[in-house]
Amino acid sequence: MSIERNARRVTLASRPTGLPKADNFALETFSSEAPKAGEVLVKISHFSLDPYMRGRMDDVASYAAPVNLGGVMEAGAIGRVEESASDEVKVGDWVYGRMGWAEAAIIDASLVRKIPASMQPKSLSLGMLGMPGFTGWWGLTQHGRPKAGETLVVGAVTGPVGSMVVQLARRMGLKTIGIAGSEEKCGIAVDKFGVDHCLNHRMFNSAAELQSALKDLAPDGVDIYFENVGGKLFEAVVPEMNEFGRMVVCGMISWYNEGALGADAQTERISVANLWRTILVKKLSVNGFIISDHLSNYSEFVSAVQPLVASGEIQYIEDVVKGIDNAPDAFIGLLQGHNLGKLIVEV
Repeated sequence: MSIERNARRVTLASRPTGLPKADNFALETFSSEAPKAGEVLVKISHFSLDPYMRGRMDDVASYAAPVNLGGVMEAGAIGRVEESASDEVKVGDWVYGRMGWAEAAIIDASLVRKIPASMQPKSLSLGMLGMPGFTGWWGLTQHGRPKAGETLVVGAVTGPVGSMVVQLARRMGLKTIGIAGSEEKCGIAVDKFGVDHCLNHRMFNSAAELQSALKDLAPDGVDIYFENVGGKLFEAVVPEMNEFGRMVVCGMISWYNEGALGADAQTERISVANLWRTILVKKLSVNGFIISDHLSNYSEFVSAVQPLVASGEIQYIEDVVKGIDNAPDAFIGLLQGHNLGKLIVEV
């Protein structure tokens, strides 16, 4: 059987200022060689689009190197092995790996993870049973340290991280408050993911207004804030934190377009000194984390959560965009909150 060598990929054509534009990306055709010893050729079926990718487009120091100009946009991807020079990974195996925005990739077999037949659909490896779901589970259990009866707030609540967090929290007996960017998303948060209350942040003109609405829903304060967004959500929740509260810092999507991975963003009313004093006098625990530091715990996560997903006890939504040529626009929309659930490109 002949192997198709030509495929397409999306590369970084230029570095964006603010919100990325279509011309920051380039779609190019390439031809792959036969895999060398220890490598496999994977025909990619789906790849993930995630907020952290905006940071990789900036040429600044971070926990991971930026994408080089002309380099393939980074992404977790899944696909079928079409050709193998590995004793461990065979033709026909379905695998997950960091293969980028592409239709095919040559990758060292040691860098892929086989997808078990029990994981259906396989795209779950990119969402609720992949990096985002793992992120929510790890952040909540390890840094949130939830206790029954406590109150949790999470932004981007209908995304794969936020929806995992609130569903796990409800199972643990917490009161859950979600924050989302539309009435439609709030309806989904309540009806599908079982959130007790949801606030549409776009209905509030300021952090102070959002804080007032939050105070009405959580008159006894907030014990855990799972931070995915930053911006006015952050400024509304921080003053409502209880003593010994836990802030789990996972992301800050609203600031990513401000430059320097969000470091250049301006706050509306909370200064560094004010934040520092709040952490001190309320004795808060504030933990940032990068999920790639905890990959040794991934199998534990799958063992705990896959049965809940399979049984429907944990729900999920996949927002699937068809065609690699539509990936840039979909990604730009993600940064503006246009997606509904886990955003995946079907190539």
